[in-house]
Amino acid sequence: MLTSLLAAPSAALPACPQIFAHGGYPTGANAWERDQVRQPNNPKAIRQYKSWGASGVEADLQLTKNGTKAVMWHNTSTWGLTGTKKPVTEIWWAAGSTALKGRTITRGPFKGETVHTFREWLAAMKSAGMVGLVEIKTEARQSLLSSTASIRTRAWAEVLDPVKERYRSQEIILYSHDSAIAAELRKRVSAAGMTRVLSGGPIWPEVTKWEEPPPSWKLNENAWKSALQSGAKRVATDYTSQFSTWLKGRCQ
Repeated sequence: MLTSLLAAPSAALPACPQIFAHGGYPTGANAWERDQVRQPNNPKAIRQYKSWGASGVEADLQLTKNGTKAVMWHNTSTWGLTGTKKPVTEIWWAAGSTALKGRTITRGPFKGETVHTFREWLAAMKSAGMVGLVEIKTEARQSLLSSTASIRTRAWAEVLDPVKERYRSQEIILYSHDSAIAAELRKRVSAAGMTRVLSGGPIWPEVTKWEEPPPSWKLNENAWKSALQSGAKRVATDYTSQFSTWLKGRCQ
C-alpha cells in the first residue's frame, strides 16, 4: 500500500511531449531587417537546440535558380548572409559571382555558419539523432511548379531524392504552407510510396508574435498548459530551453 501511495503522484503526471525547436522570426513591416537567423538550418544550430532539450527541429528548404540545388535557408533573399543581397531563386549554388555556396551568416547566435544543402542537413540531423520537420518555402514555386518540365523534374528530384535515400533510417517530415506545393508534394510522395513523410508533425500552441529582442516566454504558459493537458505528443516552440525547463516536474 505504501509503495502504491508513493508512486501515485508520479503516475498521475502526463507523458512529456517531444520538443520541436523552431527559430523565431519577427513579424510586421521589414521583419527581415530584424531577423537574427535563429533557424536550425545548420549543424551548429541543430546541436544547440538538442542541448536545450529538443528531439526535433523545424527547418526551411529553398531551391536555387531553376531548381538546381535544395538548400536550407529561410529568407527570400540572401539577407543575413555575406555577399551581395540577391533572391535565392535567382542565384546558383556554386556558379557565378553571387553563388550561395560558401556564404556565411552575418548576425545572431549562429554567426559564421555556412548555408548547407538539404543532403548535408539531413546527414547532420541523422548524426544528432533528431527528427527533421522540413518546410518547403513558398519561393520554391519558381521551380517546383515551373511551366518547364525539365525544371520541375530537377527541382522535385532535389527535394525528394535525399528523402528517398534516408526516410527508412531516419524520421523526416515534409510540409508546405503553399497549397499548390503541398498538393503536388502529396501527389509525388504518394506515387513514391513515402506517405509516412507527410505525417507526425508537432502542434504549434504558442500565442506570442516573435520579435527581437524576444517577448517573454511566460506569455505562452497557458498555451503550454493546454497542450500538455490535451496529451500532445509533439510540441513546436520558439522557446526551446524555457519550454524544456518548464516541463520539468509537470510530465514524465
